[in-house]
Amino acid sequence: MNRWALTLVVLVVFSFVIRQGTAQTGSSNTKPSGDDYSFQVSTTQAWTDTALDLQAGDVIDITADGEQKCNPAGVSGAATENLPVADALPGALIARLQSEASPVLIGSSKEVKVDAPGHLFLGVNAGDKPPCKGSIAVKVHRQAQAASNRGDVLKQQLASAAEIFLSGQLGVQAGGSATSAAAPALKVSTTPLDSGLRKDIDGLPRRVNDQFKNLGDMVNFVLIGSQQQVQSALDAANWHVADTDDKKAVLEAAMQTFEKKDYLSMPMSTLYLFDRRQDFGYEQAEPIAMVASRHHFRLWKTQFTWNGQTVWVGAGTHDIGFAKDQRNGNVTHKIDPSVDGERENIGSSLQKGGKVKSASYYLPPNPVQDAKNATGDGYHSDGRILVITLQ
Repeated sequence: MNRWALTLVVLVVFSFVIRQGTAQTGSSNTKPSGDDYSFQVSTTQAWTDTALDLQAGDVIDITADGEQKCNPAGVSGAATENLPVADALPGALIARLQSEASPVLIGSSKEVKVDAPGHLFLGVNAGDKPPCKGSIAVKVHRQAQAASNRGDVLKQQLASAAEIFLSGQLGVQAGGSATSAAAPALKVSTTPLDSGLRKDIDGLPRRVNDQFKNLGDMVNFVLIGSQQQVQSALDAANWHVADTDDKKAVLEAAMQTFEKKDYLSMPMSTLYLFDRRQDFGYEQAEPIAMVASRHHFRLWKTQFTWNGQTVWVGAGTHDIGFAKDQRNGNVTHKIDPSVDGERENIGSSLQKGGKVKSASYYLPPNPVQDAKNATGDGYHSDGRILVITLQ
């Protein structure tokens, strides 16, 4: 195993020991500790950053009182165009659990259960003009997950990571998915792609390569939208930017261990398309288990546009364990040979995030259907490329 992978495995065990020690300091009947916060949410500001990080398992109780004519439950008679939450009254208190996640209605009071790591933003349900003048006083009680429960979760995470690791070493595919939340079925349009866009996609390379020019993963999806739209859509779909520096990754994992957070940005190797390295790498997985298993992809900006929009191409695969790197004998990640499943996972997770305008399949000339990646793993596909236009 190369040095960074071994270090991360050690950190996983170290993390587990530390957190288990924390869990054992109290009995299972002890109530989780809570923290109280107060905020003033202005009606003239789109979003108020509470600076409050959230962890999976947290429970947040939010209560609010209005000032002047502002009511956290909303006001009547105000404009209803372009509201962030269309079915809520203008002026109502709303929240986001991630920077680009879909907003949810809070109103005067609501309990929110946190399913994935995130960050709390508060705002007012307003379109082009504030529905009232003033601010909303908000109190937030954050109840962290019980240490004993957290220890049980970590046991499961570590057991899952160990199972995946051993399965990879033995050459047997581990069952189960590593996605943080199951994505719904992908919905695709049957409308044919624009002929100009088809021509540009036909001219794309079919596969990426490593630094030694060994052909590898297939290009299996296209995103159409600005860099900001791409990043917003991926953030809303709970994809995490991969670390690019191994030493930085080890430090980050150690810091998050001491802060009792989950490390979700494991480094990603460099691959090439258009004779240059990936512009971005994204990954999605359960904490700890991602050392062995994760959904991930690399993204490159193309030289052409469509309808004035930037076009990006990506290559996505699902790591399911470890295997021998045929190039040098080292240990590397083993991919699920059915790569179409990862293509669909990328598309459906983006649709779930609410940032997709349209999605279509396109079969280019000379499609990739049976091949090997740069480390020697075989894979198969129906050869289609998923084309997604973002909003």
